[in-house]
Amino acid sequence: MAQTLYLLFEFASGYGLFEAYGIDEIGQNTDAVQASVVELNRFGKVVKLVAIQPFGSASDALNQCNAVSEGILTDELRNFLELNLPKVKEGKKAKFSLGVSEPKLGSQILEVLRIPCQSNDFVLELLRGVRLHLHTFIKDLKETDLEKAQLGLGHSYSRAKVKFNVNRVDNMIIQAISLLDTLDKDINTFCMRVREWYSWHFPELAKIVNDNYIYSRVAKFVKDKSTLSDDALTELADVTGDEDKAKDIIEAAKASMGQDISPIDLINIEQFAQRVIELSEYRKQLHAYLVSKMQDVAPNLASLIGEMVGARLISHAGSLTNLAKCPASTLQILGAEKALFRALKTRGNTPKYGLIFHSSFIGKASARNKGRISRYLANKCSIASRIDCFSETNTNIFGEKLREQVEERLDFYDKGVAPRKNIDVMKEAIQDVVHENGDAPIVESEKKKMKKKQHMDQMEVDGHEEMVAGEAEEKVEKKKKKKKKDEAGVDVLIEAPSAETEQSKKEKKRAKDPMEIVTENGVTNEELLVSEKKKKKKKKAVSDMDIDSGKENAVNGAHVPEEGKPKKKKKQKVDHDSD
Repeated sequence: MAQTLYLLFEFASGYGLFEAYGIDEIGQNTDAVQASVVELNRFGKVVKLVAIQPFGSASDALNQCNAVSEGILTDELRNFLELNLPKVKEGKKAKFSLGVSEPKLGSQILEVLRIPCQSNDFVLELLRGVRLHLHTFIKDLKETDLEKAQLGLGHSYSRAKVKFNVNRVDNMIIQAISLLDTLDKDINTFCMRVREWYSWHFPELAKIVNDNYIYSRVAKFVKDKSTLSDDALTELADVTGDEDKAKDIIEAAKASMGQDISPIDLINIEQFAQRVIELSEYRKQLHAYLVSKMQDVAPNLASLIGEMVGARLISHAGSLTNLAKCPASTLQILGAEKALFRALKTRGNTPKYGLIFHSSFIGKASARNKGRISRYLANKCSIASRIDCFSETNTNIFGEKLREQVEERLDFYDKGVAPRKNIDVMKEAIQDVVHENGDAPIVESEKKKMKKKQHMDQMEVDGHEEMVAGEAEEKVEKKKKKKKKDEAGVDVLIEAPSAETEQSKKEKKRAKDPMEIVTENGVTNEELLVSEKKKKKKKKAVSDMDIDSGKENAVNGAHVPEEGKPKKKKKQKVDHDSD
């Protein structure tokens, strides 16, 4: 028996549950289904409406639409499915399946409700037929009302997706830095073309003027070298910015080895040089725009590592949010992916830095400390990017403090000066932010916290002093109790303590003075040691007597017995005498 197939359909006004029956008549062939869904008579015979649940409001519709797109099972959808689908007994398989349009949502339903879901071409074609004939299944729903609901939900859904990127316009930074890199390449190429083109007429100028932008301006000003005279010295000095360089240009023009050039060629060279000059000026404006945008979007990252390097990091990560999600180890080698995978493939040394190599800190560090400072700098960049991304206040104080930390770390590597702790620097930064914003309540709350902390510390000190005094009193009482002995010389305790307290007291005595420990028989360790010393003296005296008797026997010529036997006899005699 074939399983029953239910269809979950999400539309702009609510959820719909449909039952597909008589599937064998159509067959699970996609072409056959496509032909059948167009005809309402055929499609209405195999699909019928089971239940419908409208949304409460436009905001509820937007939330449900976002949840479906992200594959999240909401409470409303869960209750709707539990009420209208057959219940699955525990330990048994379901005799039906649910067709959904989103595979992620289907896996979530299977995990939570244990309802098997499927999402294939056959199910999608059936849902397409439901969408096409929805207004016929629901009698009170008009086609025009459905179109209005779809239009309103579509606008709100698109607006919600774009709204996240309104305040943090990092797309402008990505485009600006990409355009800057492209302009640098193009301007360099165009300037080289101007040099090659104008050097046919004035080759000595290339050696005198090294800067490409100034070279283009000089070429546009000089034009024909034969017309250049000493009268143009002041104007040429304004163009070059150096009077000595202007004199050298005039002297070189008088004795130039270049070829004569026609006026038409000079006009073309002049126009092209003008375009290069405009591109260079626009590049300066774009750089100023990028600096201002970095101060608005990522001020801490810009203060720490610079606007250009920070913008390249954001561009390479894709967005400021993606950069904030990157760990410090990933940020350290961001931009060196090819070198990393090549090193992993060849089992060589992995790269120490990527885009952060262009920072001034890496250049200041010595060769043996470049890897250390790059790792430390990546850590601070990760912190700065997260503050910029998720902080509500727009300030660069944290970036300045992090920059000071990196400089202190450099001094530590070079001179051995101990840097400050990160927690102390962050506390200073927070205080500076509070003072900058002028939030008096926050300052008062901080003062209250400090007073509370001081009060708690004072209480801890007082409690410690009381505890020490109590321990001293206990020691005095214990000594008094030890002095009280009965007639037999055994210690008598006035207050009978518990077994646990006695054991703990014994352990304390062992730790402090092992000679004062009282044994189970009531004899102290000191008495035991004295008795052991007496026994040793007696044994020594006995051994001396044995040695003297042995010498006498040897002198008289008597037979000396074995060492073991006479010793045992004498020991017995000694023991007998002692008894």
